[in-house]
Amino acid sequence: MPSQAVLKDQTTNSLIRRSSCFDEPSILTDIYDESVNLAIWQRDLSNEIKADVTRFINTASHLDRSAFIRMQHIEDDLRDELKYTTLGNAFISNASEVIDMFCTLFDLDQVGFRIRLLDSPMCPRFHIDRVPCRLVTTFCGQGTQWLSSNHIDRSKLGHGSKGLDDSESGLYISDANIKNMTTGDVALLKGSAWIGNEETAVVHRSPPYREGEKRLLLTLDFLS
Repeated sequence: MPSQAVLKDQTTNSLIRRSSCFDEPSILTDIYDESVNLAIWQRDLSNEIKADVTRFINTASHLDRSAFIRMQHIEDDLRDELKYTTLGNAFISNASEVIDMFCTLFDLDQVGFRIRLLDSPMCPRFHIDRVPCRLVTTFCGQGTQWLSSNHIDRSKLGHGSKGLDDSESGLYISDANIKNMTTGDVALLKGSAWIGNEETAVVHRSPPYREGEKRLLLTLDFLS
């Protein structure tokens, strides 16, 4: 691995982006700041939501649902998508609030919704998303991991790794550079399709698998 204390983000004439984190939902508006490519609302899930999710996790073996959710019918659409699960009112109400916030923040009439129950890493290697902005929140299990812009050599992403593991390719300096979201956090990740962020999309991955762990992951995307 490189010996220098900090890797400069390997982009041309680009601003080094930063993350913005706080325990109030208003922090999500920071995503419009040119210098921010990751905004995280650090929140604690209520006991009612945790109970809903725990009951579902303990009884379900699979869930992978994708849908269009309409701004004017969020809760109805969500209930329809989850009607064959044991996820209850507390979870649906909270997820509806998150979807409403996403729609309101970006003035969207509908969003691409996906919810998955995972028992293995979905995206185990660091990567970027080729979307304008994605919302990610984990209701159970470890949260998404990311790298700060000043600890990345982007030339080592994808084929640039030459087949080496991320920890060996020079993508980042050490494991200490890997940051973790926690259960309940709501994060907005700018992708490469956000205008002006083409070369500085958030570099992130699924957390390493822990034996016996299940993750309940909700993501929201713009619709093209």
